[in-house]
Amino acid sequence: MNILLLGSGGRECALAKKLSESRRCEKLFIAPGNGGTSRYGVNVALSPLDFKAIEDFVAINDIEMIVVGNEDPLVAGIYDYFKQHPVLVVGPSGEGARLEGSKDYAKRFMERHDIPTAAYRSFTAETVEEGCRFLESLKPPYVLKADGLAAGKGVLIIPTLDEACAALREMLDGKFGASSATVVIEEFLSGIECSVFVVTDGAGGYRILPEAKDYKRIGEGDTGLNTGGMGAVSPVPFADAEFMRKVEERIIRPTVEGLAEEGIVYRGFIFLGLIKVEGNEPMVIEYNVRMGDPETEVVMPRLKSDLVDLLEAAARGNLGNVPAEHDPRAAVTVMAVSGGYPEAYAKGYEISGNLTPENSVVFHAGTTETPDGRVLTSGGRVLAVTSMADDARAARALSYKALEDIKFKDMYFRRDIGKDILD
Repeated sequence: MNILLLGSGGRECALAKKLSESRRCEKLFIAPGNGGTSRYGVNVALSPLDFKAIEDFVAINDIEMIVVGNEDPLVAGIYDYFKQHPVLVVGPSGEGARLEGSKDYAKRFMERHDIPTAAYRSFTAETVEEGCRFLESLKPPYVLKADGLAAGKGVLIIPTLDEACAALREMLDGKFGASSATVVIEEFLSGIECSVFVVTDGAGGYRILPEAKDYKRIGEGDTGLNTGGMGAVSPVPFADAEFMRKVEERIIRPTVEGLAEEGIVYRGFIFLGLIKVEGNEPMVIEYNVRMGDPETEVVMPRLKSDLVDLLEAAARGNLGNVPAEHDPRAAVTVMAVSGGYPEAYAKGYEISGNLTPENSVVFHAGTTETPDGRVLTSGGRVLAVTSMADDARAARALSYKALEDIKFKDMYFRRDIGKDILD
C-alpha cells in the first residue's frame, strides 16, 4: 500500500516510523515532513491544506491511504473533499472535526449524550455582560476557552474575577481573532489529567490505544507558560483497570455511539483529554480529532499491532477483529526545545551529537535537513527523545542519558518528566 502522511511535527515522525514498520507499507510519503521523517519515507513539499495539490499527488503516485496528522486539514474538510475519491482518508468528516474545531459544539455534543464534563456556558460580544455575571457565579480560578482553533493558546486559567472579566472582554474583542468570537466559560476542575486515544470506524467499532500523561508547562514542577508539551509518559499508573472501565463505559462508548446516532462520519483517531477528579471519576476536558503531541511519541512505540492494518480497517468502516495490542513496557518522552520557547526563539542552529542512540529513539519535530546532510533547528519544539524499559524509572533514565549526547545552541529540556508519577 502507498501511503501519504500529512504533517511535519514530532507526532508525524512517530507515525511515520510506525507506518514504515508495517509489512503492508510499500511507499510512504510525508507532506511536508521534517529533518527526521526522511528516515522513514520520502518528504514531499506539499501543504496539508492544499487539497487540490494533494489530489494531484495522490493520482500520480497511486496513493491508497491518506493519514492526516494534524487538526487543520480535518477541520478544513479534507475528508469531505475526498469523499467521492477512491483514496481512503483516516480522519473524521468536517462535521466530526468540529469536536475539536469548536469547543461550544463539543460541549453541546457531550451534553446531548450525558458525557461527564465541566459545567459551562458560551458567550459572544453581544452577551459579554451576561458572561461576566456568569463568572460571578463560579469559584476561582476561572477557565476561559476560545471556541475555535487558536494554535494551543486559546485556553486561559485566570485567578481573580476582575482579571477574568477583563480577559473575557479582550477575547471577545479579537484577542485570538475569529477563534474567540465565541468564548466558552467553564467551571474549574481539580484533579490529575491524562490522555486516552481511540481509533474508531464510524460504525460503532473502536480500539483503545495506550494512554499517556503529558507535561504542558515550560518549567520544572509544572511552572511557567503553557507549551505544546514538554514530555509524556505511558502507561499512566493512576489510569488503572477500574478508571479505564469507567472511561470506556461513560465516555468512549457514548462518544462513538453518539457520533453514529447523529449520522456524523468519523473514521480515525479520537483524543480524549481527561481529568481524574475526586472519587476516581473521569471527566472530559476536551476532544481532539487526531493524536496528541508529544503523546504520540510514547503511544506509538507501545502499540504492538500493525498500524496500517488498524487505520485501513477504520477508514473502510469495519474494524472487525483487527487488534490493538499494547506492549506492557513503559515509555518516557522528553522534549528538547529552543531557548525562549514558547515565546520568541531563534531558528537555524545546527544540531550535533548522536541522533540515533542505541536504546532510544529521537523523533524530529522542529528540524530541517540541509542538502549536505546537516540537521538544523526550525521550530520551538525540536526533538523528542523516547525510551522504553520494564518500568518508567528505567525508561526515563535512558531518555535523559540520550539527551546528554545531543547539542544545539540554547537547547533546553525539563529534567523532571515523569518524576511526579515515580514519586
